[in-house]
Amino acid sequence: MAKKGAGLRGPTFPVFSLNPRSNVLKTPGPMDPSSIRNFCIIAHIDHGKTTLSDRLLERTGAISKRESRAQLLDSMDLERERGITIKSHPVSMDYGHPLLGKFRLNLMDTPGHVDFSYEVSRCLAACEGALLLIDAAQGIEAQTVANAQLAMRQGLKIIPIINKVDLPNADVPKVMAQMEEILALPREEAILASAKTGLGVGEILEAVVDRIPPPGVIGETKALIFDSVFDPYKGVICYVRIFGGQLRLGDEILMMQTGRRTQVKEVGCFTPAMVAGAELSAGQVGYVVTSVKAVSEIKIGDTLTAAALPAGEPLKGYKEVRPMVFSGIYPLDASDFERLKAAMGRLQLNDSALTYTPESSIALGFGFRCGFLGLLHMEIVQERIRREYDLDVLSTYPSVIYRLFLTDGSRREIDNPQFFPDPSSIDHIEEPTIIAVLHVPTDSLGDILGLLNGKRGVCTNAETLEGNRLMLTCSIPLNEILIDFNDRLKSITRGYGSMDYELADYVEADLVKLDILVNGESVDAFSTIIHRTKAVAQGRRMCEKLKELLPRQLFKVAIQAAIGGTVVARESLGALRKDVTAKCYGGDITRKRKLLEKQKEGKKRMKSIGKVAIPQEAFIGILKA
Repeated sequence: MAKKGAGLRGPTFPVFSLNPRSNVLKTPGPMDPSSIRNFCIIAHIDHGKTTLSDRLLERTGAISKRESRAQLLDSMDLERERGITIKSHPVSMDYGHPLLGKFRLNLMDTPGHVDFSYEVSRCLAACEGALLLIDAAQGIEAQTVANAQLAMRQGLKIIPIINKVDLPNADVPKVMAQMEEILALPREEAILASAKTGLGVGEILEAVVDRIPPPGVIGETKALIFDSVFDPYKGVICYVRIFGGQLRLGDEILMMQTGRRTQVKEVGCFTPAMVAGAELSAGQVGYVVTSVKAVSEIKIGDTLTAAALPAGEPLKGYKEVRPMVFSGIYPLDASDFERLKAAMGRLQLNDSALTYTPESSIALGFGFRCGFLGLLHMEIVQERIRREYDLDVLSTYPSVIYRLFLTDGSRREIDNPQFFPDPSSIDHIEEPTIIAVLHVPTDSLGDILGLLNGKRGVCTNAETLEGNRLMLTCSIPLNEILIDFNDRLKSITRGYGSMDYELADYVEADLVKLDILVNGESVDAFSTIIHRTKAVAQGRRMCEKLKELLPRQLFKVAIQAAIGGTVVARESLGALRKDVTAKCYGGDITRKRKLLEKQKEGKKRMKSIGKVAIPQEAFIGILKA
């Protein structure tokens, strides 16, 4: 467990010590755009992006052997432990081409999980090329296809790399055939590599210079913000790609989407440590420190321009990041609410995609309603709260945004069951859906279709890929994949299945609010919005679970699941019985009967006025289940 006060440790971007004898970059300044190459690494999860980044940094001398370590660009403990990239990390390297001379290579290591696909798309917008990694043993998977299509839509030059060719179960011919069939990339362009051993790294660097075009230059001053972080001493640091003009120290700049004006306090590039300079010129990738003190005021995808002579049009591709999954986060100890509030504020400084608003629950007390990009994002945020701020938290059942069309003609959007109106006032309800692309083995098709049917999904297209793989295109309600869909997909396919998805349209659905009543009182923390066909089974499961978890009272307690005024499931928690006849050592039976009747009346009166205090362990048990 993290130590007290660990949340004050500062920024989440990498901070590295620099060896003055290592081949680090010189102070950043103007460069000839023809000697610059901007590229990123894209792949499915765990296909070796960060490991390849380590080898590229070592080969170009950006870091010395003494400074080298595994997953160098992954700065968070969570990234290093889980072996995943959560935040993209840029780095600049000097590379001497055997024939063409010296080049500046600007690399961006991107996340692989679907939750962070927007961050990947912004990194792609800052590049002219992409290294597409494919695992020689796993082959092409869902995020491989999704990221490759993102790069193609951006018009990037793709260099396919078949990684992990040194593994015993690597099947390079099969992967090359998949690459041609699914991605339409010629097998002749593929580079065989092993990021672990360094095989093929020299060939990759040469291909970056030879195949990826230099950055184009425009006349107006324009810079794309593709990421931002918060530093407690410097404020907001924007990661930028300069498309035209220059950004100099002291310049006044304008953010075109928000209209915010600010001043450049510092500019520089990543080596991978931040090295300050006098200016960033067209084609370069670096950072800009502004006078802005809140990440929420900086929009990823926004365009920076000169305030004195602003550009006519912003760079294309900006869109607001909208949370897709909502959940309540509450402290286990009610006295920790202020600490949780401070922790949420600090987390949002370095994660602009996180949104939160205060809310209260009769059962759980005070907490926050938080919006996340997806389930992995939600899990990461909760884990960071526990580790960095030493807080134990409880999260409510995740939900999505529903559209309610009322009988008076108005429309309402809700993400919390507490705000569900009276059913008689609702005309109809719409829920968000997703288009999911599943890559699965052929022999698991029957079980996958059964899973889709149970999740109210529809398979709209099926394609047979090279070998024994299928690519299924499905339409599924978003709230059906929130909890266990990916786990069950991995279980059915024995780990060989993968999924990518994107948000689709809202569709009308028969949704109801399922309430859980304990002794006639609704417990708001257990309320959920669910499809009518699943409400009875879900209500029965929750009642049975509560019966196991709740402590027995001195009176009989009814545990009910209800839709509106209709009870659809019920369990009874038996009363603790005191033997009131123990003092009767003999005599007429009417004496015992009189005592039992008196006890019965007392229990009846107690039931009408008694309150059932639900312990914290019951909430944890139900919400985990």
